[in-house]
Amino acid sequence: MPALERKWWTLIAVCTATFMLLLDITVVNVALPDIQRSLHASFSDLQWVIDAYSLTLAAFMLTAGVVGDMFGRRGVFAIGLGIFTASSLLCGLSTSSLMLNLARGAQGVGGAIMFATSLALIAAAFQGKERGTAFGIYGGVIGGAVAVGPLIGGAITSGFGWRWIFFVNVPVGIVAVAITLTRVAATRERNQRRIDWIGFVSFSVALFLLVLALVRGNDDGWGSTQIVAGLIGSAVLLAVFLVAEWRQSDPMLDLKLFRRPAMVGASMVAITLSSSIFAMFLYLTLFLQDDLGYGPFAAGIRFLPITLLAFMVAPVAGKLSVRIQSRYLLGTGLLFVAVGLFLMSMIHTASGWTVLVPGFVVTGFGIGMVNPVLASAAVSVVPPEHSGMASGSNNTFRQVGIATGIAALGAVFQSQIQHATAAALRTSSTGQEILARGGAALKGALAGGGVRQAASSIPSASARATLLHAYRVGFASTLDHLMIIGVVVAAIGSIGAFVLIRQRDFVPSYAPSAVAHEAPAVAL
Repeated sequence: MPALERKWWTLIAVCTATFMLLLDITVVNVALPDIQRSLHASFSDLQWVIDAYSLTLAAFMLTAGVVGDMFGRRGVFAIGLGIFTASSLLCGLSTSSLMLNLARGAQGVGGAIMFATSLALIAAAFQGKERGTAFGIYGGVIGGAVAVGPLIGGAITSGFGWRWIFFVNVPVGIVAVAITLTRVAATRERNQRRIDWIGFVSFSVALFLLVLALVRGNDDGWGSTQIVAGLIGSAVLLAVFLVAEWRQSDPMLDLKLFRRPAMVGASMVAITLSSSIFAMFLYLTLFLQDDLGYGPFAAGIRFLPITLLAFMVAPVAGKLSVRIQSRYLLGTGLLFVAVGLFLMSMIHTASGWTVLVPGFVVTGFGIGMVNPVLASAAVSVVPPEHSGMASGSNNTFRQVGIATGIAALGAVFQSQIQHATAAALRTSSTGQEILARGGAALKGALAGGGVRQAASSIPSASARATLLHAYRVGFASTLDHLMIIGVVVAAIGSIGAFVLIRQRDFVPSYAPSAVAHEAPAVAL
């Protein structure tokens, strides 16, 4: 088969796989309320639907790249596609929240393997100007997946049911595996790399224990043995990871890279962007669907101001990175995110969805500024031989930000919404009666996201209305507080970008415009 055909088949296979794995980050958000009703899932279960995917995506990213180098990228990429496709089928067939979350974790493993080897496959298949074209198409696919994800997820969920957001991956994945095995050229680096088992296990378990403690903290009690042990275990294993990476000759993550302040700054931008606005999408979805009553497709349409604007601004920001230092673009972009989140903190009980529009616009502009420049900066501040590790590290920090952000915000959400709703109920005699009769059950319903189901079991129409009104008051107040937390996190990232990402740390051999083509970022 001519080489020309093979390389374009490679691009098709890689872009198809990448579109699926990124789409499964964004499409799931608008389906969460339907999943909750269908599987009778708790609020913690909903957090794990997102976090199980992000955790395994983050945990396996760096190790998957090493495995691809050792055993051949085409075969490893195909295995990742197969795992992702099979686990998508299991997600759609899930009969319980536990089964769904385990399958989502397996999806993350497959996604990590695919993403870790995708850029290397394109780089091996294309040379010269065609490589820039290929990476440009690849970057466009990434941006498109993020832009249309909520809309596609909403359309599929509304038209066919939430299970089909996973089922559609199956035929596409099978075709992509067939293309990979028959049309993509085999590549394998000649090296003596080995898997860093100590780093992989210590990092993965530390991250899991941290997220588990944050998710379970309100239910089990923050001073309980389980939660304290989880937090201590996470800290100890993180210390083991750092020591292991510092002492090994071939570490999963070379800590020497962080001697450059700009590398620290780029990592701060990655984790704060994800843990602020991207972690907030879960709670914005609950506001649009649970609180305002929109269906999945209607909710997806209302996310378009933020996703489409981020998609349209990104190419402009990429071109500006040739003329403007990265620190200014990244710092200003995160500042826009902080301002946008602040504008979204104006929600009150009578607010419609349009209260979010100014914040969506400003935040979308900020996301569009940060994403392409961060992709360039992450690999431009290290020597060329470490660019793959730096890119993988940056994408890992993005997923860590989403996982820990959702868990931490969820802990605040569960705690505050109980207090805020109870306070609103105490303002009326009917509300006080509801608290007196069903205090414990109501607390559980608030913590588990089952207030509407609890309200439907109340015979009195006025009592139902009182409970739902108090819930809306509590939800609006709590969401405002989450937004302020997001403002602080984004602002910290902005300061880190301005202070740490110094132009003198950039490696001269990497021009920003070239790197922007060669290492597009994961948008979520």
